[in-house]
Amino acid sequence: MIARQCRRAVSIRAVSLLIGVLFIVMALPLQAANPRYAGMVVDLDQGEVLYSENADARRYPASLTKVMTLYLAFEALEEGRLQLDQPLPVSSQAASMPATKLWLSPGSSILVDEAIRALAVRSANDVAVVMAEALGGSERRFAQLMTEKARELGMRHTTFRNASGLPDDRQVTTARDMVTLAVRVMRDFPEYYHYFGLQAFTYRGTRHTSHNRLVRDYPGADGLKTGFIRASGFNVITTAKRGDRRLMAIVMGGFTAQSRDKHMANLLDRGFARAALLDKSNWLADLEFSEEYMAFSPAPSHTPAPSPTPTPAPVESSPVVASYSPETAPFEPPGVAAQAPEPRTDPLQAFIDRERAMASRAAGGWGIQVGAFSQEDQAQRYAREAAAYLPRDLDGQVAIDDTSVGQNPIFRARLMALEEQQAHQACEQLRSRGMDCMVVNASL
Repeated sequence: MIARQCRRAVSIRAVSLLIGVLFIVMALPLQAANPRYAGMVVDLDQGEVLYSENADARRYPASLTKVMTLYLAFEALEEGRLQLDQPLPVSSQAASMPATKLWLSPGSSILVDEAIRALAVRSANDVAVVMAEALGGSERRFAQLMTEKARELGMRHTTFRNASGLPDDRQVTTARDMVTLAVRVMRDFPEYYHYFGLQAFTYRGTRHTSHNRLVRDYPGADGLKTGFIRASGFNVITTAKRGDRRLMAIVMGGFTAQSRDKHMANLLDRGFARAALLDKSNWLADLEFSEEYMAFSPAPSHTPAPSPTPTPAPVESSPVVASYSPETAPFEPPGVAAQAPEPRTDPLQAFIDRERAMASRAAGGWGIQVGAFSQEDQAQRYAREAAAYLPRDLDGQVAIDDTSVGQNPIFRARLMALEEQQAHQACEQLRSRGMDCMVVNASL
């Protein structure tokens, strides 16, 4: 029995490392020779970042901008400043916006509910200005309100100059900031989130369909938004759910809409696989079939999980991982059953707080992560081993982060205090030696 469990443990290490490497490899097609690329995958059930590349690099949001336009519209609805059946006037300025648009006429009107659908489904630029003028008086003033809200939400590197995402060199964001915004939309306005999953709507007899084919084609996807201008490439934010697990991911800088969507599907597939090993669900016993995964090949991008049994996968590029279950999450101490139970940690809020703290840190906090371990001394040894492979100017400072959940220890092995370019160079050298590596920016 002991020998059998040891073999299973070895299988876990091998499977975890292999899938971790594959996760990175699957990201390479869009990263290669693409200076506009950025990507991020987040497990919303734990607030854990499963994948991150160029997450803090400045990018153009394109029509992802409209997520903030809609955030402020939802806020106005909640505060009673707007009503869904309220008509909004169409100005000449709004009507003059370039396509994509509804071709609204100056002097006409559009209901708030219709405007929200037009923004979420059709990404209509004329409607974005209608909403901006209704809430800010002018699009310029509304853009100021958008930027102020971005700062309030912790989007430190985002500046908005218009409500639509049309080209403006000063309108910039980051993948991390946009994920933070998307998380806040879902968390703050769950009653309106369904708009981001709509695939079509009809306005004055004309049926308009969504640009977001991932919601239609990827199993479990239920939102959010696409965007494109020439300067940005093809962007998309997507949320998807399988069983009780929900992920949020962003891809920025795709060469085409098709390659962007394929890359997003691959990231989500890898993300669900990696997140599954955090589930308790008899994770050792479920590895009876682990030998099959020793020759692992990626599943088809649009194939749903075949069963509720979790697929083995690593945590943040981890050669050794610990299991997780909601039952082992922080809970109220025994002996206080008569009192009102303390609320469990909100993973969405935890993610928001952690990413806000990260965004507020000073520059120069770059580093690399080479694994996550169940024992601290293992993490120390692996980090020192990685440092020994690197030249002195790239080895950084060994930093072991304790991200344990409940009784499940997880120690992330990192080399920090590097500049961004140094961190990327260090990862390239370690990967050339067959070691898993991920660039991080002052990650908690």
